[in-house]
Amino acid sequence: MPQLNRRDALKTAVAFSALSGVSLPAKAQTKAFSNDDLKLWYKTPAVEWTEALPLGNGRLGAMVFGGVARERLQLNEDTIYAGAPYQPANPEGLIALPEIRKLIFDGKYLDAETLIHNKFLGTPNRQVSYQTVGELVLTFGPSTNSSGYRRELDLNRAVSTVTYRQDGVTYKRETFISAVDQVLVTRITADKPGKVSLQLGFETPQVASVTVEGPQDIVLTGKNGPHNGKDGALRFESRVKVLAQGGKQSTGLDEVLVSGADSVTVFMAAATNYKSYKDVSGDPTAITKAQLAAASGKAYDALLSAHIADHQALFGRVSVDFGRTEFADLPTNERVLLSQKQNDPALAALYYQYGRYLLIGCSRPGTQPANLQGLWNEKLNAPWGGKYTININTEMNYWPAEPTALPELVEPLIAMVKDISETGAVTAKVQYNARGWVTHHNTDLWRATAPIDKGFYGMWPSGGAWLCLHLWDRYDYGRDKAYLKEIYPILRGASLFFVDTLVKDPHTGYMVTCPSMSPEAKHPFGTSICAGPTMDMQIIRDLFANTIKASEILKTDAAFRKEITALRGKLAPNKIGKAGQLQEWQDDWDMEAADIHHRHVSHLYGLFPSTQITPRGTPELAAAARKSLEIRGDLSTGWAIAWRINLWARLGQGDRTHSILKLLLGPERTYPNMFDAHPPFQIDGNFGGTSGMTEMLLQSYNDEIILLPALPTAWPQGKVTGLKARGGFTVDLHWKDMTPETVILTSTLGEKTTLVFGQVVLPVALKKGETATFRYDGKALVRV
Repeated sequence: MPQLNRRDALKTAVAFSALSGVSLPAKAQTKAFSNDDLKLWYKTPAVEWTEALPLGNGRLGAMVFGGVARERLQLNEDTIYAGAPYQPANPEGLIALPEIRKLIFDGKYLDAETLIHNKFLGTPNRQVSYQTVGELVLTFGPSTNSSGYRRELDLNRAVSTVTYRQDGVTYKRETFISAVDQVLVTRITADKPGKVSLQLGFETPQVASVTVEGPQDIVLTGKNGPHNGKDGALRFESRVKVLAQGGKQSTGLDEVLVSGADSVTVFMAAATNYKSYKDVSGDPTAITKAQLAAASGKAYDALLSAHIADHQALFGRVSVDFGRTEFADLPTNERVLLSQKQNDPALAALYYQYGRYLLIGCSRPGTQPANLQGLWNEKLNAPWGGKYTININTEMNYWPAEPTALPELVEPLIAMVKDISETGAVTAKVQYNARGWVTHHNTDLWRATAPIDKGFYGMWPSGGAWLCLHLWDRYDYGRDKAYLKEIYPILRGASLFFVDTLVKDPHTGYMVTCPSMSPEAKHPFGTSICAGPTMDMQIIRDLFANTIKASEILKTDAAFRKEITALRGKLAPNKIGKAGQLQEWQDDWDMEAADIHHRHVSHLYGLFPSTQITPRGTPELAAAARKSLEIRGDLSTGWAIAWRINLWARLGQGDRTHSILKLLLGPERTYPNMFDAHPPFQIDGNFGGTSGMTEMLLQSYNDEIILLPALPTAWPQGKVTGLKARGGFTVDLHWKDMTPETVILTSTLGEKTTLVFGQVVLPVALKKGETATFRYDGKALVRV
């Protein structure tokens, strides 16, 4: 939806609510936030894609529009990208590398960028785009005389429901996508017999054809788009079975027809021939036929029950309540429009759980990881290709996974990192003559790892190193040594690349990356290209530290541990600039940069997601990071606002954090369906928002669990249950009058920790499996 229209809509909504009295200050209700509040709901069908409601099982996705006369189910399958297996490593890059480094150290940054663009980018220098399957369209007839319309998405059940009344008949449509049975299911019912009639067919922008195999079966078959002038290698199939109870089923030219039925159940399966980034030998026809045969043989209630149980086993692990006002009773789109003017803490809770819902929907074990659009995309050429942008966006997608008790959902990301440790080894050898592996600021379905787009954006060698932080976090929360042994070669390989490619800065004597950049930020010399940006140093410092810890825990690789320990001590340190800010570059360029309000805050990686900078541990650096945030400003793109929420939460500034959260929840950055508006839609803002709210309530690092570190005065009382802390802890937290009323701590591993609330510190030692309750008595945390 265009921004101008949304501003006009906001003015209209505020004016209407003022006339109706809705905008008067809301009174808190005694009713707590509950499962009844875990619904997005609307009084009209979706018109725009960003009004439709998302369903997903990690692999299959659908956007449900909820039309009365015509239902649109826009479909995605997570391996439908353009192109075919390819390796873009550019051998000319290695020849140019010494001259690129010399130009940078001589201060000839624009010349270095030109040489990078001409000689160092991958061949091809563009990656492939994520693509839609198309749409499954159900046509019911005229929409006249309909009333009582409601469409909703129940986050607790992962079910979309549409209800309305037409010509004296109440119709209901339920749609879900089952991870258990790997199919989309839609059931259409009426409260009078013989009243369900429809036509079902496909629409797609792909090169595809439709085959009607009988009155119950219709199939869309197609191929993916080309890349770099070459045909795509993927074949896809979307197969549908329509089962009517009563009535008559027949066929049209390219559609299935049902007339006079009591109810209709539609099953859809989709697949491609993709098996891995180097194997496209799969059989989508065999896959979809088997899935449909199995699912359509089960009773609808059994399918639905199994789906709900599977979803709730993940979603139900965490509950959250920030309080509730009467605005929680309004339709979701109206709440978003009014969010800047009214007190609606339940909207923040809904957004929080929506983020968890979306991650469950777009990242499951065995699927592709969440991309820039998660799973949901209506185009052949998605915004920014719908790829994996790993200079912040892919990482942000997974920030809430560990702390909000969804660790399994990180498995697709871990699997992708394993893949790019293989393809990235080729890039490291060909373009740097280095051991180990590297990837730059983007990757795709085919796990391309060379720098792409332009030198200004693509010449950043630290993407893989940042991804390794997620591999380490998976260990740090669960402490599984078998898993650590599995990922250690990946950590080692990422470290080994920097052992071979870090160079001594002739001006400072420190070891730095060169060439590199602080992602997408132009320094005063007209480009992003530089040596040793602060973010690189922080990321590599984490990578080396975690590789060292893993080596110590596994009692292996002592010589390599010693080598990177010494090298880590030679990395360029964080620096504080003339404005009191944390410097983004080795030189104090921040205040002369092209955009001091830039969306990226790359040099603050050390504050979040890293823990190198903390208010209590490194107060001077924390103050400098705060100054950098103040200079940058709060208002930015959706994901950048979400990053700022996490950063301000780490600084313990609850009210400032909440004010930025309100920017994220407003109609300029949240679409009617609560997708994040970059704009256009990028899902990382949703996940970053969930992560930021978690950081406001609970932080865990350096063997501490910090309670309510950035609680805003807007949430004086509330509760959250099921959060996870590093070291195998589960935390339930109730607060009242801005202080912990009850803290329930469960240890699954028997590790030691320290509870922290403000200046109060309490060491805790629980046995494996032990649960303990604590409260704040006004002076100290005490065990009950």
